[in-house]
Amino acid sequence: MKREDDFQERRKHLANLSETELEERFWKLAEKVVNPLVELAEKNTTPSIERSVLLRMGFSSLEAQSIVEGIIDRGLIGKGAGHIVYRLARDRGMEIREAGLKLADGDMWDDVIAIFQGGEG
Repeated sequence: MKREDDFQERRKHLANLSETELEERFWKLAEKVVNPLVELAEKNTTPSIERSVLLRMGFSSLEAQSIVEGIIDRGLIGKGAGHIVYRLARDRGMEIREAGLKLADGDMWDDVIAIFQGGEG
């Protein structure tokens, strides 16, 4: 089966556009395709992504796992693990590592809930 060459017919709506106009059209269409992916990435996360963020913040794998489990148990994963640790540290005047270790040990979860569910987050 041979495909008919209909390129000239399909390009008619683009034929009178300048190079600049074609480039603008390309980027608008590219943005239209990519925007839903960006939106998904901004609004969704996974435990493995959250653990990865914590690893990059200097926590060990076991510490990160414990923190993420605590976040999931409390329904806060949408807030982001790194954000939760950072906000706890900032709002309670602690170092980030200290705040994360407290969470990994099961401490200060009431503070986290107060920050994020109490309208402060």
